[in-house]
Amino acid sequence: MPEDQPAVGGVPDSREAFTKPEPSPENFILPHQSEPGSFGQRARCGCLVGGEHSLRVCMKYDGKMPRLAQIILAMLFSAIFLSSAQPPHAPSGPAPKTHIYFIAADEVEWNYTPRGRDLTGVPHGENEAEESSAISLAKGVTYLKAIYREYTDGTFSVLKTRPPEWEHLGILGPLIRAEVGDTVRIFFKNQTKLMCTMHPHGLAYAKDSEGAMYADGTTGAAKKDDAVPPGGSHTYTWTVPERSGPSEHDASSIIWMYHSHFVEGRDMNTGLMGPIIISARGTTKPDGSPKDVDKEFVTAYAIFDESLSWYFERNLAKHRKLAPNAPVPTSPKAYFVYSINGLVEGNLPVLTMKKGDHVRWYMFGNTNLDDVHTPHWHGQTVVSNHMRTDMIQMTPMGMAVADMIADNVGTWLFHCHVNDHFEGGMQALYRVLP
Repeated sequence: MPEDQPAVGGVPDSREAFTKPEPSPENFILPHQSEPGSFGQRARCGCLVGGEHSLRVCMKYDGKMPRLAQIILAMLFSAIFLSSAQPPHAPSGPAPKTHIYFIAADEVEWNYTPRGRDLTGVPHGENEAEESSAISLAKGVTYLKAIYREYTDGTFSVLKTRPPEWEHLGILGPLIRAEVGDTVRIFFKNQTKLMCTMHPHGLAYAKDSEGAMYADGTTGAAKKDDAVPPGGSHTYTWTVPERSGPSEHDASSIIWMYHSHFVEGRDMNTGLMGPIIISARGTTKPDGSPKDVDKEFVTAYAIFDESLSWYFERNLAKHRKLAPNAPVPTSPKAYFVYSINGLVEGNLPVLTMKKGDHVRWYMFGNTNLDDVHTPHWHGQTVVSNHMRTDMIQMTPMGMAVADMIADNVGTWLFHCHVNDHFEGGMQALYRVLP
């Protein structure tokens, strides 16, 4: 364990509106009514409207029922039907599932520019800040990082192959999927020299699966999740209640994230973070993707402050050997790497779709003060938070979803519009095929 990592004992630094079918008046039987329709021929209807839900309650009566009684009965029948209404995103579906993942924290040598520099072709001028930045010092060299990786089973001997459509996740950990009502069980092993954990946003968990150390009053087994030591393991169990899934104003799926929460800022700048996609109950295909979507992309607009990495001193010493005459950086941002999924300057695989595809973009950020981002799509528009736009705003640790109907064929720029971030390499390309 690095010398500056604190000991375990301390506190570390398209939906449709739901409408209830209108009942037939002859099917209403009031308490003193022996058969349907025995009230006579006249009919009155009571209607209750509220938001996206509406009910119409009709009854036949013989003209002798007082007006107040009619109103009370209409309200009673309305309450009965409303109580049986399902949430907008809760169609009846298959039985809840338990999703099993074998995930390890591994040490890897990470290259922010594996295919070279300036792959988007965006012109820019050299400046002092850029020349003294961590990414300029790298120029093809690697950084020791700790990242989450998925394995095939509990032996943690064979890495699970990442499907081609998810290779763009880059430095991010494996995608975790579930529907509302499901359970996620993660067999976690720490194969680094650090203390690490897995902490989810949005999902439900007991204290023994929170993955965060602080003075919460727990002891014993309920504390073991807070800091998994090097070589150690822990099983995290997270559930997906309704409040973890899409709300009535969301799309059919939403984004959460997970990350290590021992010393959160240092853990995440070291590389320990990944995505969670939660879909409404009964709305997914066999592969877990939403039925109403053709393509999905996950992009973490993440600044990695290499000076906060647990491996900073080791990486710095390695780079000094490679460039002994390089100037000593003095800027507080000298070791910022402006990445999308841990890749810069167009090194993210080109995100490809076809004209007419319904594309869902999931985005989240890192934890640094400067992780204020404005992802922008050239050539297309999206809908996010019920607003048509071509740029969204994100704060540190923010999460967002945007839906696109690709309609403009070509290769397009996808980048952060914050000037320093754009010039620093927070750029990628996406392509719409005919």
